[in-house]
Amino acid sequence: MSILVSADELHALIEAGAAPVILDVRWRLDRPDGRDDFRTGHIPGAVYVDLESELAGHGEPTDGRHPLPAIDDLERAARRWGIDDGASVVVYDDLAGMSAARAWWVLRWAGIEDVRILDGALSAWRASFPLETVDAPSRTGSVRLSAGHMPTIDLDGAAAQPAAGVLLDARAPERFAGTVEPIDPRAGHIPGAVGAPTAQNVAPDGRFLSADELRERFAGHGVTSGTDVAVYCGSGVTAAHQIAALGIAGIPAALFPGSWSQWSNHPERPVATGD
Repeated sequence: MSILVSADELHALIEAGAAPVILDVRWRLDRPDGRDDFRTGHIPGAVYVDLESELAGHGEPTDGRHPLPAIDDLERAARRWGIDDGASVVVYDDLAGMSAARAWWVLRWAGIEDVRILDGALSAWRASFPLETVDAPSRTGSVRLSAGHMPTIDLDGAAAQPAAGVLLDARAPERFAGTVEPIDPRAGHIPGAVGAPTAQNVAPDGRFLSADELRERFAGHGVTSGTDVAVYCGSGVTAAHQIAALGIAGIPAALFPGSWSQWSNHPERPVATGD
């Protein structure tokens, strides 16, 4: 199943009366609520998704900042978005797919097979097609979800992963090195992890690099098609973007949902610093 859809392809589907369910997943670490941006303008027919409350659960700090949602809660949200069994879904944001990829991964994990990320994000749509400000007519879907359709690892799995294969840290280099930590209680990275910033998955225009370019990029981090690889980031959001990029390159990968926000809240877990 394809991971990406272009703006032209999405527009053609809408014009043909075959629009997928379109989810607007605008979220940023410094501005997590994207509702105002959604109201200002969104792709026709899109439904706003709140990453904080609908694509994540809520627990103790030791669970991480964005633990996976309970499957019953996610199913209720997905039905509110209008998703039926067998539906096609397109997700987008205005952050080069960094937050939309969380929706892509979570819905795939919950058993929805046809989920695609708008390549180039909202800027790719804006370049050729108009936005709208009116809300799409609401409808309730009937989708049934179940957990576990995408691989994950837990704290112990993350600790063991560098010996088993490769553990990629998708955060910015300064957070990996431990010179900066804006939000989590300890700075640094999981010992044995390899720094591979998510931002390097995309070209300057926000579109994903080609499959060949991504294969070359990940090979430089010791990851090829036969590698046992898992990914983490700050809280399991942008790591999903890395998993999408690996998928484009033909490399399956597991997610550590708790990511650094969980690891750093466990003082018994060691921390490494430096490049």
